Amino acid sequence: MTSPVHHIHKRKRVHQQLEQYPHPHTLKRYMDTVVYVIGIIGPLMGSLQAYKIWHEKTAAGISLPAFCFYIFNDMVWFFYGYIHKEKPIMVMYTLWFLLNVTIVLGAIRYG
Repeated sequence: MTSPVHHIHKRKRVHQQLEQYPHPHTLKRYMDTVVYVIGIIGPLMGSLQAYKIWHEKTAAGISLPAFCFYIFNDMVWFFYGYIHKEKPIMVMYTLWFLLNVTIVLGAIRYG
């Protein structure tokens, strides 16, 4: 049987080896920026669905159970980002959460 203390010390060693932010390597620094941009553009593109529901006042073709699952999925990913202190994940899934809640509310109202 192994001691749980071993895992605590191993985790400390892993966190000491975290990379710098912003990263000195150009490609990694560029990818850090791309992640933020994609994290914002993705929900903006998805917002077209919410706009269609609320503007046309119809939720035809919307799967309410699927979007309810997406809300649950967004919350799990947000808390994952929060626990690991990953701001890009937290920002992206906060935006997706708000978008999916808007879609679900529209589907309930107009569906």
